[in-house]
Amino acid sequence: MLQVTANEGGFDLLLAGQPLLVHRPDYPAISLACGDPQVTMARGNFRLSDKTAAAPPLAGCSFTDCTEVVLTSHNAAARADVRVSSDGKGLSISTNPPHNRITIDFQLGADDVLWGGGEQMSYIALNGRTFPIWTSEPGVGRDPGTPITDQASADGSFAGGDYWTTNYPEPTVLCSAGWALSLANAEYVELDATEAGRLRVHVWSGCVAIDLFEGTPADLTRQLGERFGPRPALPDWAFGGAVVGLKQGEASFGRLEALIDAGAAVSAIWCEDWVGIRETSFGRRLFWDWQWNADRYPDLPGRIAALKARGIRFLGYVNPYLAVDGPLYAEAAAQGYFAQNPDSDTPYLVDFGEFHAGVVDFTNPDACDWFAEEVIGKRMLDFGLDGWMADFGEYLPTDLRLFDGDPMQEHNRWPVRWAEVNARAVASRGRTGDVLWFMRAGHTGVQAHCPLLWAGDQSVDFSRHDGIGTVITAALSSGLVGNAFSHSDVGGYTSLFGNIRTPELLLRWYELGAFSPVFRTHEGNRPDDNLQIDSSSELIDGFVRWSRVYAALAPYVKHLVTEAQVSGLPAQRALFLHHPDDCETFTIQDQYLYGADVMVAPVIEAGAVMRRVYLPQGAWRHMWSGQDYAPGWYDVPAPVGQPPVFFLAHSTFAPLFAEFAA
Repeated sequence: MLQVTANEGGFDLLLAGQPLLVHRPDYPAISLACGDPQVTMARGNFRLSDKTAAAPPLAGCSFTDCTEVVLTSHNAAARADVRVSSDGKGLSISTNPPHNRITIDFQLGADDVLWGGGEQMSYIALNGRTFPIWTSEPGVGRDPGTPITDQASADGSFAGGDYWTTNYPEPTVLCSAGWALSLANAEYVELDATEAGRLRVHVWSGCVAIDLFEGTPADLTRQLGERFGPRPALPDWAFGGAVVGLKQGEASFGRLEALIDAGAAVSAIWCEDWVGIRETSFGRRLFWDWQWNADRYPDLPGRIAALKARGIRFLGYVNPYLAVDGPLYAEAAAQGYFAQNPDSDTPYLVDFGEFHAGVVDFTNPDACDWFAEEVIGKRMLDFGLDGWMADFGEYLPTDLRLFDGDPMQEHNRWPVRWAEVNARAVASRGRTGDVLWFMRAGHTGVQAHCPLLWAGDQSVDFSRHDGIGTVITAALSSGLVGNAFSHSDVGGYTSLFGNIRTPELLLRWYELGAFSPVFRTHEGNRPDDNLQIDSSSELIDGFVRWSRVYAALAPYVKHLVTEAQVSGLPAQRALFLHHPDDCETFTIQDQYLYGADVMVAPVIEAGAVMRRVYLPQGAWRHMWSGQDYAPGWYDVPAPVGQPPVFFLAHSTFAPLFAEFAA
C-alpha cells in the first residue's frame, strides 16, 4: 500500500514502508517542462528530439488530504497534483498547460538492480543506461562504431540501431529491492538509470498514471501478468515438432518431405511467401496483399488439406499495411480505412524500401472489423491457415491523420491495437488457443492478446548486440513483464553487407530452438545467399536430431504452458525469479531457467567448445552425461551437439530428461 507523508517541507511516498519518492524544496523529485518534439522516421527507424523549457522548481508543497499533494512553484506558474489511488496501489501526477513534460525521480538503494523496459535485446539490467521507450525497428548490428551498423546507417536512415532500439519497449521496471512500477502512458518515455541511487522517469505528457507493486521478483512478475488477465495458451499441436520455415513456392513442399523422410519431427510448415514475393535490394520481400497467390502456390488449398490430414499445419504471414499495387489496397481505400495525409483526404503512404503501402487505421472501428473479418477471418482462417507471423506494428508515423487520436500517443499503442485485431479474428472462429500466431512488436497491454513473441530480425551471426545471444535477453526481459512465451528465427534473419550464416551458427541455433516454447526456422531475407537447414547432410542431421529433442520435451513444455496460465510465470525465466536472494543471478542474461527444473546455457560465441555456467542452489544433473553438479560457477564442455543443459535431480520430469543422457 502506498502512503504519502509530510516531511521537511515536502513529502515522502512510501510503498510498504519503503521510500520511493523523496520530494524536498531544495531537491524536488518531480519537475515539469514544456516540450516541442521533433520526430524523424526512415523505414521504421526513429530519432526523437525535444526542445524544452524547464518550469520553475516545485518548491511549494501542500496536502489536500492523506492521498493528495499539490506542488507549486514560488511564482505559481507551475503546478503538479500528486494523487494516490483509492486502492493504495497507484499514483497519478497531472499538471496544466503549457507544461507537457513530467520528470519523476524514484529513489534507489546503493545495491538495487533494475530490470524491465519491455523486450530488451542488449541488457537485462537497466542500471547505468538510459532506455527510450518508443517502438521501432531494432536496427542492424545495433552497435554504433562497428562496420555492419555503420554501413546500415550510411544512407542517413540510422538503420543500424543502438543498444536500446527494440520492437517491444514498455515503461515497466522491476527492482531487486522488492517493488515494480508500470506506467499506463503510451507517450514517449525515457527510463534513465544512469545515476546511482536514482531511477529517473521522463514522460512526454502532462499526465502520468503509474501502477506500483511489491514483492519478490517472481511475485512482481505474477502481478504484472495478472494486470492484463490470463495468458493466451499455445496449441498442443505445435509441440509435436519444428515449424519449418520455407519460402520457395511450390518447391517448398518437396523440401519438407525430404526433411520428414530424413526423420525430422515436424508440426507445421511456415510459408510466408504464400502471398507472393517482391525482390528488392534488401532481399526477398513479400507481396503485401494478404491473400493466396496462386501463381506461387498453384494448389495451396489441396496442399493444406493433405498436410493437415497428416497432422502437419500450414502457417502464413500478415502485417497491418497494404501495398499500393495490390487489390486489397483499392478495397480499403474505397472504404476510407487508411490513415490520411494531414492536409488532404488521401491515404498516407509509407516507404517500406522500394515500395509504398497504406496504414490501415486501427483507431477506426470499421477498419478493425474489416481487417479482422475480411482479411484474417475469410482470407486466412477460412482458407485453411492454422497460424501466421503477425509482423510489424512499429512503423506508425507521427505526421499523419488518424480517424481518432494523436499519432504521438498512438504510436506505441499501435502494436497493441494490431494484436487485438489478430486476437479478435481468431476468437471469431472459436479458435483461441488452437491457432499459432506470433508478433515482434509490442507495448503495455499486448500481453492480453498475443500468445507468442518472436525476437525480431537478428543478424545471422554471433554478434554481441544483434546476434544469436540477443534472443535470450529478449525472452528473459519480456517474460518479466507478463509475456509467457517467446521464440526466435532459428538461423537468424538479416543478411547484409556479406554477412552470411555459417554451419556453426545454424547448429548452435538449433540447440537454442529446441529449448524454446516453439522451434521455428527461417530462411532469412537473402535465402539464396545463405545456408539453409537442408543445405548439407550435416545441417539436415542436426535439424533432425534437435527437432526430435524438441518433440520429446513436449510433456514438459505443456507443463510450462499450464504453469504460465496458472502462475503467470514465463516459460524462459531469469535465474533470479527462483533465486531472489542470490545476487550472483541478478545480471546473468546469457543462460536461463526453462521452467523451474531445467537450466539452459546456449553457446552463443563462435568457435566456443566450452562455456562458463552458473548453477544456483539445487542438485543439478548434466543432461547429456548424467553427471551431478553442486551450486557454483563451472567451465562446462560444450562441443557442438551438447550445449550446457542441466536439470534438477528431484524434478518430477527427471525420468524424461534422463532419457537424453548418452
